[in-house]
Amino acid sequence: MKLLSWNVNGIRAAVKKGFADFLKSEKPDILCLQEIKISDDARNKEVFDFAGYQEYWHSAVRPGYSGTMTLVKDGIEVLGEEKFIADSEGRAQILEFAGFYLANVYFPNANHELSRLDFKLKFNDRLLKFLKKLEMKPTPPSAPLPGRGINSKKTKPIIVCGDFNVAHEPIDLFHPKENEGNPGYTAEERGWMTKFLQAGFVDAFRAQNPEKAQYSWWSFRMNARARNIGWRIDYFCVSGKLMKSVKSSFIMNEIMGSDHCPVGIILDK
Repeated sequence: MKLLSWNVNGIRAAVKKGFADFLKSEKPDILCLQEIKISDDARNKEVFDFAGYQEYWHSAVRPGYSGTMTLVKDGIEVLGEEKFIADSEGRAQILEFAGFYLANVYFPNANHELSRLDFKLKFNDRLLKFLKKLEMKPTPPSAPLPGRGINSKKTKPIIVCGDFNVAHEPIDLFHPKENEGNPGYTAEERGWMTKFLQAGFVDAFRAQNPEKAQYSWWSFRMNARARNIGWRIDYFCVSGKLMKSVKSSFIMNEIMGSDHCPVGIILDK
């Protein structure tokens, strides 16, 4: 099973830049998008052709801002959607599949002068608490067990993907020393990412590529992408028990169309 995640920096802009061709070429089973930048009202007035996919949208209340969307290939059953906190910025989608929960998340940016750092840390903590509670949620068997009713201790692992808006370690950005204390590389944000991983999640790319410096976002300024002066801020993180099923984890830095590139994992079916 192929899962991809991509901050497209505007779904309408992405469509104009060949998004349909990307979808047809890569054929992901599940594609998680962040920063779709379209309101429900605007989306209802436009036609998007994502043939062969079920669409799950979560737009921000504010027009042209934030938002997430998940595309699921036809034939893959979505068992339900778990509701996170009141999310007026459309930052989190959590879908349930047969073998796992999938959280598609656009984490807040701390912003210049760190004006949203406190908001980000509070959002992150609420999300982590929610995910750990979800990870412990018993999953009923398909049929009652003899003498046991529908009770079951079986639980599902979680996949968390999206734009985390943080480079965790020095290897995750081109200029670590110069960016210490800047948004996305503050001690507070990096410390939260460490806490998140210590809570039982595994950064799939770093686990499989411990020494590889590869990036998923580049500034539009100073010709940064052509010079590969970037940051790795887009992740797939999985519950520890699911890591053995991750056949590969990768960054598709050759794909254009946004200031981010897609990242992905291949799961054993």
